[in-house]
Amino acid sequence: MTYGELTSRLAAAGRGEKGGGYALAVPVVEEGELSLLFEVRSDALQTQPGEVCFPGGGVELGETPQEAALRELEEELGLSVPLVELGRPLGRQGHQAGFFTDPFLVRLAPGWREAMRPSGAEVKETFTVPLDFFRRTPPERYTCRLQTVPPADFPYEKIGFPQGYPWREGRFEVPLWMWEGRPIWGLTARVVQALVAAL
Repeated sequence: MTYGELTSRLAAAGRGEKGGGYALAVPVVEEGELSLLFEVRSDALQTQPGEVCFPGGGVELGETPQEAALRELEEELGLSVPLVELGRPLGRQGHQAGFFTDPFLVRLAPGWREAMRPSGAEVKETFTVPLDFFRRTPPERYTCRLQTVPPADFPYEKIGFPQGYPWREGRFEVPLWMWEGRPIWGLTARVVQALVAAL
C-alpha cells in the first residue's frame, strides 16, 4: 500500500462509505423563531424507551452518514425532500460506550408539520423548543466517573507492570436541560451544546 492509497482509504472511511457509526438529523424549523424539533422514543423500544432524542440510527454498509441521517428522518418522521434540506455537520460526538455519532443540521421547510407522519413503532411524540432557550439557558451539568476494569488475564507482565498498573480514572460530563417537564440530556444535549457553541 502506498501513502496515497492510505490517505484515500482514510478519506473514504471519514465519509462513511463503508458504513458504521451512527448519524443524527437535527431538525430546525422556522415558526416565528428558529426552533429544534425533538422526538420522544416509543415506550415499546428495547433501548432507551421514552427518552428525548433527534431522529437517527446506524449508518448502513455503503451509506454515508449524511444519507443515514436523511433516511432515519424519513423512517421515523415521514419527512423527506423537498421538505428537507441537509445542512452542515455539527461535529462528531464520541460516546463512552465506544461508538461515535455524526449529527447534521437539517432545515424543515414550511408545511413540514402537516406532512409529518411519525412512526408509531419508534416515536411516542414530537415537540419543538426555541433555539434561543438553549442559547439563554445554561444546562445543568453532572460529572460522571469512568473506571478502567481490565480483564483478569490482562498481560501486566508484558507491559512491564507485573504488580498491576495504576489506571487513571476518566470523567465525562452529562448536560441536562428541562423543557416543559421533558429532560433533554446526554448525547442529545451534547449535540445541542455543539450547535449553541457554533453560534
